[in-house]
Amino acid sequence: MQLRPEALDGHLGKQLAQLYVVTSDEHLLALEAADKIRRAARAQGYSERDVLTVERTFKWGELLAANQALSLFGDKKLIELRIPSGKPGKDGGAALQSYVKDLSPDNLTLITLPKLDWQTQKAAWVASLQQAAVYIDIPQVERNQLPNWIGQRLAAQGQSADRQSIEFIADRVEGNLLAAHQEIQKLGLLHEPGRLSYEQVHDAVLNVARYDVFKLSEAMLAGDPARLVRMLEGLKGEGEALPLVLWAVSEEIRTLLKLKAGMAQGRPLGALLKEYRIWGPRERMMDPALRRISLPTLEAAMKDAAQVDKMIKGLRAKAFSGDAWDAMLQLALKVARG
Repeated sequence: MQLRPEALDGHLGKQLAQLYVVTSDEHLLALEAADKIRRAARAQGYSERDVLTVERTFKWGELLAANQALSLFGDKKLIELRIPSGKPGKDGGAALQSYVKDLSPDNLTLITLPKLDWQTQKAAWVASLQQAAVYIDIPQVERNQLPNWIGQRLAAQGQSADRQSIEFIADRVEGNLLAAHQEIQKLGLLHEPGRLSYEQVHDAVLNVARYDVFKLSEAMLAGDPARLVRMLEGLKGEGEALPLVLWAVSEEIRTLLKLKAGMAQGRPLGALLKEYRIWGPRERMMDPALRRISLPTLEAAMKDAAQVDKMIKGLRAKAFSGDAWDAMLQLALKVARG
């Protein structure tokens, strides 16, 4: 059965299931969920633990053997199967389908996976896990959700802060939830429970953001120039390859042009989004972005992208002066502002 992450605590207070699956790209939240399951298992007598990690040399017979092997001391056993790639392969898929059909009553199995892509989610082995397991799919904490998440974490340790302070933390830890967790814990160690001042937050929190080149296009779609400037500066400071940044921005502009062209032909946006495989937070951002950004702006942006490409290659560009990173910023801001 599917279980919402926030319902896990209540579920674990009851009788445990024999099989749990945790899937997420939010490593902190996946680790916390797995830790809760481990603690509940220990409390209910699963004192022995086998940990198996699916790597290139992994033999799937090890999983079946672990399930069938008796505990040395007659104790109940927790079997952990970690699949870091999310791709068990043909043999692994078959082994997992066989495994869930023959779960030992003396074992509790915990399988951890990254967020599965849309194609993998359709695999037969995933359907088998979803039917047999308590399946916990933990979504990514998006930038617009981060302030509320930070506020909840502060409240859990008896602290609070005003919106400005929380936004300051969010800006510094964007894309790095583990760092956010550590910074919040640091505030708990440095200060007593209660209301935190902006000065206390500012002095304690480090700039530990990890900037993702693909999140840059989200800032551009959202029409958020301040975030866009911050992310480009961060990518430059982290030594990101400018051709990759240009490619990501250019691909987003091409996608917007394709959607505009399709809509001009009378096709519904929903059908176009499905055709171009646009989903998740990006899907929700497309409609307002398309309303804000005009067709002439997108066409001009594609021409500017070609000029930035020339600058990166050391050629003279007509549209821009200065360095290629500045030109990249001008290009992205043109689209963000519509």
